[in-house]
Amino acid sequence: MYEVDFAEFPSTSATASGEFFARAFGWEVTPYGPTYSDVRAPGLTFGFQADAAEQSSAPLVTIRTDDLAAARVAVEAAGGEVTKEPFGFPGGRRFHFREPGGSELAVWCTE
Repeated sequence: MYEVDFAEFPSTSATASGEFFARAFGWEVTPYGPTYSDVRAPGLTFGFQADAAEQSSAPLVTIRTDDLAAARVAVEAAGGEVTKEPFGFPGGRRFHFREPGGSELAVWCTE
């Protein structure tokens, strides 16, 4: 199973970004320290990354799977390039990859 269920945006202030969406639309915000916040909107959760060392240069769409290792094999077999090795984060593990057209995405699971 693969489904898009998360998008991560670079931000100069994860706190300010989260607070904006809470005030503007009433969405639930979960801060994970001063540099990261999740925002839960109907049907999608998205995050704001304010740590410059961890930010992607563009929004990062993430794909959920039940098997991270199998997803990596599928990505590489289809011509994708892993750009960030699997790592843990609050909620699971993920890796980043670049598809042949140049866009970076991520695959994650709740391991």
